[in-house]
Amino acid sequence: MTTFGIIKERKNPPDRRVVFSPNGLSDTMSKFPEASFMVESSDIRIFDDAAYRNVGVEITNDISDCEVLLGVKEVPIEALIPNKKYFFFSHTIKKQPYNRKLLKAILDKNIELYDHEVIVNQKGWRLIGFGRYAGIVGAYNGFRAFGLKNESFTLPKAETLPDQKALEAELSKINLPNIKIVLTGNGKVGSGAKEILDAMRIKEVSVDEYLNTEFDEAVYTQIDVLDYNKRKDGQLLDKKDFYDNPEEYDSDFMRFAKVSDVYMAGHFFGDGAPYIYTREDAKSKDFKIKVVADISCDIDGPVATTIRSSTIADPIYGYHPNREEEVDFKDPKAIVVMAVDNLPCELPKDASEGFGTMFMEHVIPAFFNNDIDGVLERARMTQSGKLTDRYSYLQDYVDGKE
Repeated sequence: MTTFGIIKERKNPPDRRVVFSPNGLSDTMSKFPEASFMVESSDIRIFDDAAYRNVGVEITNDISDCEVLLGVKEVPIEALIPNKKYFFFSHTIKKQPYNRKLLKAILDKNIELYDHEVIVNQKGWRLIGFGRYAGIVGAYNGFRAFGLKNESFTLPKAETLPDQKALEAELSKINLPNIKIVLTGNGKVGSGAKEILDAMRIKEVSVDEYLNTEFDEAVYTQIDVLDYNKRKDGQLLDKKDFYDNPEEYDSDFMRFAKVSDVYMAGHFFGDGAPYIYTREDAKSKDFKIKVVADISCDIDGPVATTIRSSTIADPIYGYHPNREEEVDFKDPKAIVVMAVDNLPCELPKDASEGFGTMFMEHVIPAFFNNDIDGVLERARMTQSGKLTDRYSYLQDYVDGKE
């Protein structure tokens, strides 16, 4: 028998998401009778304590009897229970300076840490995450920003709506002019954004049509890395070549920027890849994009107009291309930027339900099948007070040497 504890989220600002919804936990318990669950009482979680009690789960203020503790965001150092197995997003794998002390404390307290971000299959593809919901909310927020910029319609904030259906219902009430929308990314984030575009019945067109045809309705195109990057030597090779040799490529995004009104960024940006567009590109008289929904949200990175992340409370700002600085988004010269870095928090119910389904499918079985696929082994960052081999590159970071 393995006892799992669903922990209370303690990070500020509060996060209402949870690894398992009550129904998700009920499904998991029926599929895995050898797993038992307890839920730590919480007053901020999107599902209240009573909803878990109703499916037969024990609510407690003390989860120290559980072997495996499941959370979403980083656990504050003072709340970590020594000698436990923890699952949460630690935000340490890229040596993030603000969480160095957290990783050090995890080692000092002999905690076995499994990071959701590195729960991957044998090919290294992520198995669980909130990416789809980032895409859904990000696309919605992009249209909300478009309406505010053009004073053409007003959408309520996503966080005030209960679920994806409600977002789609609000979007169904608006009338878009014949704008062109370009979406980068084919992963979970890009697919989530595409769900919204398709729910709005916006016509999807090919790259060739998008670049060369005028339409009398709103249209979009979803593009992949070889659509917006080209080899410097002119060779036409495959995607693998781009991932293996990103430094051999230049951005070819300006051909889209010349004809697009809205850009939704849902791509993964790899080390060494060219910027999608630079600050110089944004100054060009050919640069037509007026609204950028940067769902990927890399600061001062591949999407040059993203100079800072924004918040759920204040999701959009203006970027003045010539002055390279933030301005009021209503400024006639401003490009509107939506760069909220915790988008799934705006759909906590849907996001939690989706996350729990993936966790039940990919992670829970590993506890009872001797980790036959190596899922736990790949995600285990610390063990016996040390970094595991796979994450030993973090040692200098833990020691404060970098």
